[in-house]
Amino acid sequence: MHISTGTTQSTFALLQLQFRVIVAIMLRDIRTRFFGHGVGYLVMIGWPLVHILILLAIFTLLGRSTPYGESLTLFFATGLVPFMAYSYISRWTMMALIFNKALLAFPVIKTLDVLFARTLLEALGHFCSIILLLFILWMFGIDFMPMDLVQACYALGAAMLLGAGFGIVNGIIAMAVPTWGTGYALVIVAMYMISGIYFVPSAMPEIVRYLLSFNPVLQTVEWMRSAYYEGYSTILDKSYAIWFGLVHISVGLVIERFVRGHLLMAR
Repeated sequence: MHISTGTTQSTFALLQLQFRVIVAIMLRDIRTRFFGHGVGYLVMIGWPLVHILILLAIFTLLGRSTPYGESLTLFFATGLVPFMAYSYISRWTMMALIFNKALLAFPVIKTLDVLFARTLLEALGHFCSIILLLFILWMFGIDFMPMDLVQACYALGAAMLLGAGFGIVNGIIAMAVPTWGTGYALVIVAMYMISGIYFVPSAMPEIVRYLLSFNPVLQTVEWMRSAYYEGYSTILDKSYAIWFGLVHISVGLVIERFVRGHLLMAR
């Protein structure tokens, strides 16, 4: 019993240390990300929000008819919110190790601490952005509340999970191959075009629908829209998006374990 209690206390102490390290890295990121001041975190919150609002304004001004439903703004917003969650979390998580190389000189800080801290920080920032988006759309008389709030939250969580998975894997690779980041930025652009933001995938020819169904980001967009439009999607596979994110995170953990020494030498 004494040994068991000692082991439990030791494990708890390690978890406390891990928690403090991750929080410290998050606070450092908040202060150093923009302007060298904590207020720069507002820029991180506002960046994806402004990105979404500009795109919504462009779509509205173009006067396009909505591909589905009655509101063009609602249709595009339900596509942009999960996609931006994936893209911002994956891109900034990928850059975390490159921007925080100096922290790895401290033995207590591991590569995964940096990656997880950035992922959590981006997720919190995106939640704040969505709350502000809801308020702004409400001010303009646009009802952005979903028909099924629980499923909408699940869809957003799946998009963030994908962002974390892609970000961790690509972040480890980019640490060893800095030019990898540029290549992944082009992948995000391609994903932007094929993730169903501008179109209804189920309205496409069968072979196109089949190919699009392998895009996990598109699955989160379809999941989000299914929370707003009853009977919306015919190609939605919720478990696929979740497992894709979990597998990527697991692969990232395995890669980090085997190349940890090379990453520390690369700093």
